[in-house]
Amino acid sequence: MNGQLSMLSMLRRSLVHRRARSLSALLAMTISAAVATALLTLYADLDAKLHHEFRSFGANIVVTPAANGQTLPLDSLARVQQVAGPDALIAQYAYAVATTDRGTPVVVSGTDFDAVHRLNAWWQVDVWPSANDADVALLGQRAAQFVADERAVHLSFDGRPIVLRGAGRLHSGGDEDSRIYVPMATFTTWTGVQPTVIEVQIAGGAAKVEAAIARLRHLPGLKVEPVRQLVEGEDRIVDKTHALMYGAVLLIALTVAVSVLATLSASVLERRRDFALMKALGGSQAQLMAMFLLEALILAVTGVVVGFVLGSAAAFAISQLNFHTATLPRLGVIPAVVILNMLIAVLAALLPIRVLRNLQPAALLKGE
Repeated sequence: MNGQLSMLSMLRRSLVHRRARSLSALLAMTISAAVATALLTLYADLDAKLHHEFRSFGANIVVTPAANGQTLPLDSLARVQQVAGPDALIAQYAYAVATTDRGTPVVVSGTDFDAVHRLNAWWQVDVWPSANDADVALLGQRAAQFVADERAVHLSFDGRPIVLRGAGRLHSGGDEDSRIYVPMATFTTWTGVQPTVIEVQIAGGAAKVEAAIARLRHLPGLKVEPVRQLVEGEDRIVDKTHALMYGAVLLIALTVAVSVLATLSASVLERRRDFALMKALGGSQAQLMAMFLLEALILAVTGVVVGFVLGSAAAFAISQLNFHTATLPRLGVIPAVVILNMLIAVLAALLPIRVLRNLQPAALLKGE
């Protein structure tokens, strides 16, 4: 009993009177726990957030007529929506080459502005036209230079003229900048051309996209192809982000282990006479090692408590800054963080424990 009280007294003195070294080890453990908490908290819904971000980059599936030169069957849009699912973002397009009042040919596309707005949220648009406006036109950045007056856009197709009100400009950096978009009903009434392309955005990685493509290919009269750059790019970014997070946790853990190892080793060297005295008074080797390991574990658990609070706050801030959505603290990450810090503490204590085993009380107490 006295031996246990003596061990506890030494443990208390080590933590209190050697505050500088204790705080150094505690700081390292807290950083480890905070980083692990932040990364694990973000990782819990990382896939959902990244896939949500990718939804803003437009379609990852393109549906066209099975035979070149044909138009889509009249019920294609409804059938594609039904098969792709209610969460899929879908927009259809029809195309024709018209002539502006300057005599310049320009590609005009009929579409549903609301659907296109949801599908291509990344487009930079001055003012999105209202779905109720039938005589409006959305002009691409380059296409706007082909018309004399953007407020009254004069176009002609196959000898049939039309005047539309320019609602604004769009800029995407792609082919869209050279087109003029008008409401589908207005377009088909004016040109008589039916839709030829349906763009689909499926939320999720390559597996979900491929599954949707497999279902869509069962629809007759349609050709279904993925936008490979977007699908494969999304998977690569998600996988690399996972690897980056794993690597960051491992690197921080190794750095913290080295820091704690140095602190604990210095602590053993400072207290080797105390340990030698305990051995001389009958303290067992197991008791000495247990006391030293307990000190490391106390620092590890304390670091988890403080680190969880700091890490959760960091995850919240990172999520708000990068994804504009809140990531709330997750108690489910605590066991993993505790195990990580415990493992760091045990590994860092192995070398100092070996030093304890080799202590020679007689030599140290004689001052050798």
